[in-house]
Amino acid sequence: MLKAFSSKGKEVSRSKYDLDGVPPLSESIPLGLQHIFAMFASNIAVPMIVAGIAGIQGADLTIMVQCAMFIAGIATLNQCYPIGRVGGRLPVVMGTSFGFLPTNIAIAKGYGISGLLGATFVGGLFGTVLGFFLKPLRRFFPSLVTGTVVLTIGLSLLPTGITSMAGGNGSPTFGSPKNWIVGLIVLFIVLALNQFTKGFTKTSSILIGIIVGYIIAIPLGMVDLSPVKAASWFALPKPLHFPMVFKWGAIAPMMIMFIVTTVETVGDVSAITMGGAGREATDRELSGSIINNGLSSTFAAVFNGLPTTSFSQNVGMIAFTKIMSRFVVAIGAIFLIIAGLIPKLGALVSTIPASVIGGASLVIFSQITLTGIGMLTSKPLTDRDKVIIGLSLAFGIGLTQVPGAMENFPEFLKLIFGGSGIVIACLVAMILNIAIPQKEDNEEVATSEAK
Repeated sequence: MLKAFSSKGKEVSRSKYDLDGVPPLSESIPLGLQHIFAMFASNIAVPMIVAGIAGIQGADLTIMVQCAMFIAGIATLNQCYPIGRVGGRLPVVMGTSFGFLPTNIAIAKGYGISGLLGATFVGGLFGTVLGFFLKPLRRFFPSLVTGTVVLTIGLSLLPTGITSMAGGNGSPTFGSPKNWIVGLIVLFIVLALNQFTKGFTKTSSILIGIIVGYIIAIPLGMVDLSPVKAASWFALPKPLHFPMVFKWGAIAPMMIMFIVTTVETVGDVSAITMGGAGREATDRELSGSIINNGLSSTFAAVFNGLPTTSFSQNVGMIAFTKIMSRFVVAIGAIFLIIAGLIPKLGALVSTIPASVIGGASLVIFSQITLTGIGMLTSKPLTDRDKVIIGLSLAFGIGLTQVPGAMENFPEFLKLIFGGSGIVIACLVAMILNIAIPQKEDNEEVATSEAK
């Protein structure tokens, strides 16, 4: 393994597979960009959707999108290199959360963008407090529960990958052969490079697949460069461009959603350490990551942004490439910050067609699913484990496939459970794990031998 020395004379690993590894910039830059390309479209899609609901457009919309990139970069950098208790010291990529989208839309409709930002500010502070008290709460999150959450995250993301390959929601060419051909070409390139090559082409397979797909999409008329022409070269983020209003009706569901995202973050961080390093996450890593979730969301609200959390697609990328270097992800975070300051750069990345992103994302999402399976099967499953996992998936995945199943429930319950199978699966797993007594080891062995 190549080694370098820091200014203090300590050895510094150059391996991209080490958590503290500092690979050369010739490797770190493309690998960092690979992470950002995987999450970029989703990161800016959420503020664009919410802005449409709140009637925000033009220069105000540009400010929201710009801030989404800037805040995601700051939050990701802090996850890689913590300040005190804030940050997990892991390669966690942060961004504007899709998990909050149903709640964001409901609050924006009822209280406007100002009410939504006020709720995000308070909810972020609440999420921060949860991070400080994670250690006594962690007993409710054994590998059985976190593995079920990770598996549910992976399964719930698979339709998103297919939707993107087909052209993306709202696309006038959704489902066209052109979208599928480009998406499948990207998928084939990623798999071929990852499985049959070594070195740079193997570890950068996702980035190369996206670049090739983008080049193919240009002559097919799938790339619109007009947003690049319209964007400015430089702009500083504007804090408090939208005033914050604090309404309890908006704050309450937002606080509940921060409990939910805490569970998701536990799952994401566990998947990173298990998929990339083959170990469980420590209390310090989980606590720091959750504190970052909360504070970065509060910080986002000041800068006209929406709730920020860990991005599961990047978790899958780590499981796929095994690259654990936080320096690599920090390079990507710096690119996000620059994109937030240079709107033309962000606009250029946003022109990547959904089918191109989808072709790469489907590989990533499948790895999240397999990481969850690996966490659950790291030791033999007992009958009790099978019941808990089975019912958690049945409710978590099943309810999201039947949109009208909770139609007559109170609105706040629909906000919490109606849009996220992850929430339901986690709650069912936690409740059953507490309610169903665990048999003694010798009793389990006797049962297994009897079979």
